[in-house]
Parts: sequence; C-alpha cells; structure tokens
Amino acid sequence: MRPRRAGAGASCAGHLQRGADTETGTMCSLTRTLALLGALLWAPWRALDGAPLAELSGDQDFQLFLHKNLEFTRKIKGDVDALQHAVCETFQLCKEEELLLVRQDLGIPQAPLEQCHRRTFQAEACFSQIRDGLRTYQGSLAAVLKLLPAHAGLVETLQLDAANLSSNIQQQMEDLGLATVTYPTEGPGPLPTFSSSFRHQVGGFFILANFQRFLETAYRALRHLACL
Repeated sequence: MRPRRAGAGASCAGHLQRGADTETGTMCSLTRTLALLGALLWAPWRALDGAPLAELSGDQDFQLFLHKNLEFTRKIKGDVDALQHAVCETFQLCKEEELLLVRQDLGIPQAPLEQCHRRTFQAEACFSQIRDGLRTYQGSLAAVLKLLPAHAGLVETLQLDAANLSSNIQQQMEDLGLATVTYPTEGPGPLPTFSSSFRHQVGGFFILANFQRFLETAYRALRHLACL
C-alpha cells in the first residue's frame, strides 16, 4: 500500500512540474490538503493509543471507573444542553457566531484540557484537568443560576453533579494509585462582573457553551481510554 501512496504523490508532483493543466494541479493540491487536515483532526486521539496505560487497561476496577464516569458525563452533557435551550428560548441567544464580539469583551474563561490531547499523554494529568475543570464550571454556574431562576432546580442539580463527578474522579484516582496532579491557578480566574443584563445573558450563554465543549472533550478522552 505504501508504494502506491508514494506513487500517487509523485504523480501529483509530476503533473505540476510538467506544467499539466490547472485542474489537475488543483485536484492534487486539494488531495494533499485534505489528507493533512484529516491527520491533524485525528492525531490527538490516535496519539492516546501509545498511552502508558498497559498496567491499567485490563484492570476491571479501572474499566468500571471509566464506564461509570462516561455515563455520568453523558448525563451532565444532557443537562447543559437543556439549559442552552432555555437560554435560547428565553433570551433568543442561540448562535455563538453572532455573539463573538461581546465574548471578547467579557473574557469568559475556558477550562483547559490540553493534557487530554498531548502526545505524551498521562492518565493522571488528563483526569486531574477534568477534575479541576468540573470544579471551575461548578462555580461558574452561579451566574447561570441568577440568569435562569425558573430553571434553578436544574442548575443546582448540574452544580451538584459537577461537584460529585469531580469528587468521584479524585477518589477513584486515589483508589487506583494514580498520582494527583495539581496545576497552577493561572487558567480560568473569577468570572467578570457583568455591567448590564444583556452582558449577563451573553456571559451565561458562553459559560454553558464552554462547559459543553469541555464535557465533549472529556467524554471523548474517557471513551477512548475505555476502548484501549
């Protein structure tokens, strides 16, 4: 298979060097671009295949830990989605691209999860960032609670679930003998003070949008580990 792929690349290069028609050159360029884009999109998760988890991948307790947290994360994602719909219906704030300028002024923080993407992946580092991020969003949801008093029960449940999942991860890490990693508090800081009700609404919109992205990344990382 490798010789054929190399031949295809050489053929593209040959067409361009010999001054072949513009359409052929464009197709070759597009092919290379799509191949590179595909590699970039899949690289973070393919890199986890080499994660140093051989001693844990077959451990029943570790697998149970992963599957329980996958279910819990899926449940939290559903609650965040419900609150996003509530913001959309209540304030007609539904499309992120229409609010980007306001977002820049607000400076709404995004909890980092780069340790779940690094090529030198370590389970301890990824789990620690998931744990810390959940704590960050638990606090951030206070702004959403004030914004959506009619949905206070759901917001409070979400805060409790985020706290419980964070605690579960911490406890399971200790039970499995995984080292707890603490990162400097240089990431997300306190929420900004909203100077108007509209800014508060947009702030709540992006808190939920950021939380949903965080949960999706955490879910993919846990799911990938469960398949190793």
